[in-house]
Amino acid sequence: MNYPATAPAFTVLNTKVLILNRSYLPIHVTSVRRAFVLLYQGIARAVNDQYQTFDFNSWSDLSISSHAETVGLVNRVIRVPRVILLVTYDRVPKRQVRFSRYNIYARDKCTCQYCGQRLPRQELNLDHVIPRSQGGTSVWENVVCSCHECNHRKGGRTFMQETFSMSRYKEWAPFLNTIDVSYWNTELLES
Repeated sequence: MNYPATAPAFTVLNTKVLILNRSYLPIHVTSVRRAFVLLYQGIARAVNDQYQTFDFNSWSDLSISSHAETVGLVNRVIRVPRVILLVTYDRVPKRQVRFSRYNIYARDKCTCQYCGQRLPRQELNLDHVIPRSQGGTSVWENVVCSCHECNHRKGGRTFMQETFSMSRYKEWAPFLNTIDVSYWNTELLES
């Protein structure tokens, strides 16, 4: 039987294979070497370009086209899978979103979080809701987009001080008092 020429095993075995969870969501990238181990152990199935899945034996029995990458075994060659599907793994991995200016602008949709105005990026900056001078940290929950005007107006004060100092109606006082706000916004524990 004539098989197509195989690429040097050391280069092909170290190339990459996409791993999908049971729901076909991409979760990892591994080497061809590891993918073959997962296939052989029955932990994963190979996926072809028509989304059909194959165990190790059925994958190794597939006819090999002349353009397919292959790896030589003792008595035959086997096609290299580029996508494998884990048989039992269905967890979706936690994705860590990078804390960056770009991602904060994307999260806030280039909108000033104080006045609600949507502006081009060059007319926005980032603001610490609780200023660093008062112990505020640079974390997702404390950094927001703000327009230059709102940021300048707020200065080194907290958002609550700025917002509530602008309200002059005595009827608002019970609802805007920081103690009341803390009371209503504190997370309750289940008993």
